[in-house]
Amino acid sequence: MTITARMLATPSPESFTAIIDSREQLPFALEPLQSVRGTLQAGDYSVCGLDSEIAIERKSLSDLIACCGTERARFERELQKLLAYRTRAVVVEASWSDLSAGGWRSKLPPESATGSVLAWIGQGVPFLFCGSREAAQRATVRLLYLAARRRYRELRGLFAN
Repeated sequence: MTITARMLATPSPESFTAIIDSREQLPFALEPLQSVRGTLQAGDYSVCGLDSEIAIERKSLSDLIACCGTERARFERELQKLLAYRTRAVVVEASWSDLSAGGWRSKLPPESATGSVLAWIGQGVPFLFCGSREAAQRATVRLLYLAARRRYRELRGLFAN
């Protein structure tokens, strides 16, 4: 296959292969990216060849509530790992309103949950509240693709000429 200059300038999403962590219980479908299962050092999703630069963590609302309470120590260790990645995010399958409304089984007050998330954002970990699983899936695909494309273009610029 001949690679054209256009292909080199703008790789398509199909050009990249996402890695889905083997421990991910309810993985996203990442089309149009290709995907493989593998073990990641941090996060649930990355891109082949860029797994030391890109890490995306997925959380349902119930997972996030547990991470603000009973699972906090473990989750904060995960967040510390994420800080080493150039592109990092926690993608949440709920809205900020869902988090701040409370009403979950846990005794954790909504103010504690929102305060925890704001503190983690303040430490440098972006949280994307997507509103639904479907929207979180789309955001994850787009973020993986944009980060991989940016890195590809940077490397292409280094080796041009």
